[in-house]
Amino acid sequence: MSDTLAAESLKVLFTSARTQNGWLDKPVTDAQLHELYDLMKYGPTSMNTFPARFLFLRTPEAKERLLPALAPGNVEKTRAAPVCVIVGYDRRFYERLVTLFPHKQDARAMFEGKDDLIESTAFRNGSLQGAYLMMAARAIGLDYGPMSGFDAKKVNQEFFPKGDVAVNFLCNLGYGDKSKVMTRLPRPSFDDVCSRL
Repeated sequence: MSDTLAAESLKVLFTSARTQNGWLDKPVTDAQLHELYDLMKYGPTSMNTFPARFLFLRTPEAKERLLPALAPGNVEKTRAAPVCVIVGYDRRFYERLVTLFPHKQDARAMFEGKDDLIESTAFRNGSLQGAYLMMAARAIGLDYGPMSGFDAKKVNQEFFPKGDVAVNFLCNLGYGDKSKVMTRLPRPSFDDVCSRL
C-alpha cells in the first residue's frame, strides 16, 4: 500500500492551490529548476518513453520571442512571470528507448515509421509529464499558471524549427500575486463525470 500524504500536503498540492494570473517580482533560481526537474522525472510514462521537453524562458529577451504567439490575455502575465516554460514533446523519443526501456531492446522498432502512434504516444505522455511538472512546482513552493491561449505554429517555428519537438502547452512559474487570483470556479461532481461498471 502506498504511503498517504498529510492533509496539509494535500492542501498544498490540490485543495488550496490556485492557478496564478499575476506574479511577484521574485526570481526562480537555476537550483529550483533543477529541483523541479529532479522531482517530476519520477512520474510514470508508458514504456518509460519520457517524451516531454521543457524550455525554460527566463530572460526578457527569450520571453519577447514568445509574446507574438500569445493570445492578448496571456501577454502581460507571461512578461511578468519569472519563468515561462514551453512544455513540449519529442517525436523522436523512441530513439532513447534502448536506454530508457532496456529490458525490451526492440522497443524502438515498435514506433519507427508509425507516425500516428508516435504522435499519440508523445503527446499523451508529454501531457502527463507537464502535469507532473506543475505538481512538482507546488511541492517545492512555486506557483504556476498553465496556458493554452497561443499559436502553436508560431511557437514551433520560433523555438523548435527542426520539427522534432512540438509545443504542447505553456506554463508560467514563480511566486503568485494572491491579489490577482480569480474566485475558485466550480468543479463537476463525481456523478457528473464518473461512472462505475
